Amino acid sequence: MELKKRKDVPAELTWDLAAIYSDETKLAADLEKAQTLTDEIEAAYKGRLNTVEDILGCLDRYRVWTELCERAGNYVQLASEVDFTDAALQERYAAFSRMYAQASSRLRFIDSEVIAQDEALLRQAIARGGPNQPYLEELLRQKPYQLQPETERVLAALGPALQAPYRIYNMAKLADISFPAFRAGGEEHPLGYSLYEDSYSHDPRTEVRRAAFDAFSQKLRAYENVTAAAYQANVQAEKILADQRGYDSVFDFLLFPQRVDRHMYDRQIDLIMEKLAPHMRKYAGLLCRVHGLDRMTYADLKLPLDPGYVPPVTIEESKKYIEEGLSVMGEDYREMVRAAYRERWVDFAQNQGKSTGGFCASPYGCHSYILLTWHGQMSDVFTLAHELGHAGHFKACNAAQSVFGTNVSTYFVEAPSTMNELLLAHYLLKTNPDKRFRRWVLSNMVGNTYYHNFVTHLLEAAYQREVYKIADAGGGVQAETLNRIMGETLEKFWGSAVELTEGAELTWMRQPHYYMGLYSYTYSAGLTVATQACKRIESDGQPAVEDWKRVLAAGGTRTPLELARMAGVDISTDAPLLDTIETIGGYIDEICRLTEELN
Repeated sequence: MELKKRKDVPAELTWDLAAIYSDETKLAADLEKAQTLTDEIEAAYKGRLNTVEDILGCLDRYRVWTELCERAGNYVQLASEVDFTDAALQERYAAFSRMYAQASSRLRFIDSEVIAQDEALLRQAIARGGPNQPYLEELLRQKPYQLQPETERVLAALGPALQAPYRIYNMAKLADISFPAFRAGGEEHPLGYSLYEDSYSHDPRTEVRRAAFDAFSQKLRAYENVTAAAYQANVQAEKILADQRGYDSVFDFLLFPQRVDRHMYDRQIDLIMEKLAPHMRKYAGLLCRVHGLDRMTYADLKLPLDPGYVPPVTIEESKKYIEEGLSVMGEDYREMVRAAYRERWVDFAQNQGKSTGGFCASPYGCHSYILLTWHGQMSDVFTLAHELGHAGHFKACNAAQSVFGTNVSTYFVEAPSTMNELLLAHYLLKTNPDKRFRRWVLSNMVGNTYYHNFVTHLLEAAYQREVYKIADAGGGVQAETLNRIMGETLEKFWGSAVELTEGAELTWMRQPHYYMGLYSYTYSAGLTVATQACKRIESDGQPAVEDWKRVLAAGGTRTPLELARMAGVDISTDAPLLDTIETIGGYIDEICRLTEELN
C-alpha cells in the first residue's frame, strides 16, 4: 500500500492525454492561436458592439477562442491534478492561468458592451444567435448585476488571485501534508489522503479502521489553521463580489449561475436533515449490530455491510459490470464505455501527490477524462460508472450544442452521473435472486450511492450554509468556528446513534467542494432527479430512455426545472425529494429484513 511516485506507476493505469495534444508543440500552437485571436477580436470589435451583425460576428470568433482555451486549459490542469509534487507541471498550469486571465481581461469588453445595449437589440441578437444564443441569453440575465467595464476587466485579470484559496488548499492537502505510518493489529500501516478516504475508512478491521481515523485526524489538525485561512479568503471574496454586484445575499450570488432559487436550495437541505436522518440512524445501528461493534463511532460509518461476500474487483472485471449495467442506454453508450477502457480515458493509479476522490473533465471537441484511485472494491466500480455518467452527458451535449450551450447548471449536473449508479445497481439486482446478493446490492446503493450524495455531501452543504450565514452578516470564520459548525451539523443529523469521536469535527477539511460555490447540495438534487427518472425507465422502458437521452443532449440550454420536466420529473414541488427519501428508507427496511432472514 506504499504510495509510488508518479513516474513509477504503470502506464496502463494512467490516462493518455495525447487525445487532447499528441505533443507539446500542438499545445503551444493552440496557445499562440488563442493569443492571436485575442488581438484580432480586440482590434476588430472593441467599441463597436452596437449592431446585431457585429455582436454575432464577434461571438463567432470568441466561440473559437473559448474552444481553444478550454482544450488547452484542460490539458495542463489534468496533467497537474495527478501530481501536485511536480513543480514543473504546477508552474505550467499557473502560467496558463495567468495567460488566460490576461486574455479574458482584454476580452471582457464583449460582455460589457453587449450588456450595455438596449434589451430590444439584445433580443434581436438572441433571435438570430444560432450557436451564440445561449451566451446571449445568459448575458441578458446578467444585465442587472453587471459592473462598469473597467471594473469587469480588472476582475477578469484578478482570476488567478481569486482562485488562489483553492490552489493553496490543494497544495497543503496534496503536496505538504505527509502522513506518518500508524500501528494497529501488531503491524505498521502506511497512510495518505487517498489511502484513508478510499481504503481505511471502509476497512472491516475495527482496530485498523479506528486507528487510521485517529492518525489521519491528528495530522489534519496540524493544518487546520492554514486550511481555515484559505477557506475564509474564498468565502470573503465571494461575499465581496456578491455585495459589489448588488445581490441581496451571497446565497443569491452563488445560486444565480445554477438558475435555481433559494427555496430549492433550502428545501434540499432542510428536508433531508429532517426526514432522512431517522432512516440513516437505523442503518448505522444495523452496521453496529452486524459487525458486533462495542459502539457506533464516526469512524465506522462507511463500513460495508457484508465485506466478506464479494471478492475484490479487477479493472477488467469492472468493464463487464459497467457495460452490461448501462446497456439500457443503447449501443452507442456501450461503445463509449468500451472506448473509455481501450483508449485510456481513466486514470486509475495510486501515487503520491494525486488528487483525491474522482472527477470527470470533458474538453469540448474531445472525449472525457476521468480521475479516480482504484482500490479493487465494488465502490470503485460505482464511482467509475458515476464518472462515465458525466462523460456520457457531455458526449451528448457537446455533440448537440455549441461550446456556449454546454454550461450545465450544477443543480442538475450530478443527475446523469448518479443515474448510472442506479442503473448499475438495478442491473445487478436482476442478475441473481439470492437473498445475500440482493442485500449486498441494496447496501451498496445505500452505503455508497445514497450515502455519498444524500449524507456526505448533504452534511457538507448544511455546514456550508451556516458558514455563509456568518459571512452574509459580515462575520468571519476561523478553525475553531468551522470545527464547531461541523460538529453541530453532524450531531444534529446522527443524534445519539453515532458517537462523534475526536476528529469528526475536522471533516470540513477533507473535501474541495467548498471552493466551488454552492456545489455540495447539488449532489442530492441531482440524485433526486435521477431516482425519479430511473423509476420511469424501470416502468416505461424505452420511451423514458429516449426522454433521458434528449435531456443529456440539451446540455445547458435549459434550466434545471425544464430539464427535469423533460425527464418526466416535477421538481417545482417537494414530492420528488420526499419520495426519494422514502425510497431510501424502503431500501434500509428491506436490508434489515433480509439480514434477519439470513441470520
